[in-house]
Amino acid sequence: MDPTRPVLHDPAGWVTAAELDERTRTLAGRFTHAGLVPGDRVVMSAIASVDLACAHVAALRAGLVVVPMNGSYREREVAHVVSDAKPAAAVVDTTERARWIAAVAPDALIVDPAVDLPDGETPALDAAAPGDLALLGYTSGTTGAPKGAMLTHGNLLAGVEALRIAWRWKSDDRLVLALPLFHAHGLCVGLHGTLVCGGSAVLLPHFDVESVLDAAVDHDATLFFGVPTMYSRLAASPRVHELARLRLCVSGSAPLAGDLHRQLAVGAGVEVLERYGLTETLMDVSNPYEGERRPGAVGFPLPLVDVELAPLTDEIMVRGPNVFPGYWMRPDATRGAFDGDWFHTGDIGSWDDDGYLHIVGRSKELIISGGFNVYPREIEDVLLQHPGVVDVAVVGTPSAEWGETVTAVVVANGPRDEAALLAFAAEQLAPFKTPRIVRYVDELPRNALGKVLRNEL
Repeated sequence: MDPTRPVLHDPAGWVTAAELDERTRTLAGRFTHAGLVPGDRVVMSAIASVDLACAHVAALRAGLVVVPMNGSYREREVAHVVSDAKPAAAVVDTTERARWIAAVAPDALIVDPAVDLPDGETPALDAAAPGDLALLGYTSGTTGAPKGAMLTHGNLLAGVEALRIAWRWKSDDRLVLALPLFHAHGLCVGLHGTLVCGGSAVLLPHFDVESVLDAAVDHDATLFFGVPTMYSRLAASPRVHELARLRLCVSGSAPLAGDLHRQLAVGAGVEVLERYGLTETLMDVSNPYEGERRPGAVGFPLPLVDVELAPLTDEIMVRGPNVFPGYWMRPDATRGAFDGDWFHTGDIGSWDDDGYLHIVGRSKELIISGGFNVYPREIEDVLLQHPGVVDVAVVGTPSAEWGETVTAVVVANGPRDEAALLAFAAEQLAPFKTPRIVRYVDELPRNALGKVLRNEL
């Protein structure tokens, strides 16, 4: 790559390939000078910026293990991730998050995204083997306890190499990236893909319609990756036709409604490409770059990825070099997630007559709201701590904007106080997990074994 070529941009300006290499070398030296060694975990939780991207790349180059953490997590959620991952350091951009981390890991080094530490000798860089751990991506399970999905350097590379081939991703592509870098979509697809393909990306600290469309014009962008909620808001804008200047718009992290796909095709002249993946497997399936991008379908298996539907259940099973080796410190959960080399996704699928994969349901009770995974058990455990709740079940209500809206169905203990209950939840749960709707009932429907009949709710 031309060392003078611009690679990453944020409100502070462009960073070239040479500057990125130098900055990551410097930060790797600071991490090791501070006592970190290969294999140490580093929590990273901050708004997307060039500083954060450099800290992330530096950590990987030094053999450290990055633990991306949602910036909207509250103290209880932060405490779980930190106590489980046992990080040696954390890169954060708020004093509140730093305080929460220090309370659980008092010996952890805590710095801001600029990693303002004394310089040190540059360590051996880029020495990690394909099987070495690179990233712990925390994803909840039906038990409500988030688990760390162990992603290796080989997994990360395989994930973006498949996309480079499938999406014709080249060095002259420029991505508008408004996704957070704590999420696999923004980090492992957007940032990693840009760097592997030798392209460039405009990092936006937050999503809003005007900023995305302005960045596309100002920086002559060719790509945009988003979640359905973003596309819903873009479709409602009088500027939606400006998306047509991009060669590729990709949607993921939640199902894209067929009506929204068609609305964008008519209103903007854009055939959004929908794909499918998981934290544990990164990208698995994609609609074709060339050929029909079918509304309501996620497409065909990506290069080197095998996909099958399990007999009887039709659960989607995946194997390939992109699939993680297991959950951090959870051997039982790891064994339960695999059938030989095949990973159980928990999603139910079907093939249509032309070989497109459709996601038709979920075997787990997962809710996907705004592109984020929400697991009912975690929210239920929090709400049951409120003295005004006798019983509760959390479900997803269909939403044109969010995909699903987190809804709590509550059996009250005494007077019904929805505002107090939501305020209580907001103190302990990230905003995307906090219920937006509360429905009060006299009792929850249950079967003979006591299991809540969520389909009735």
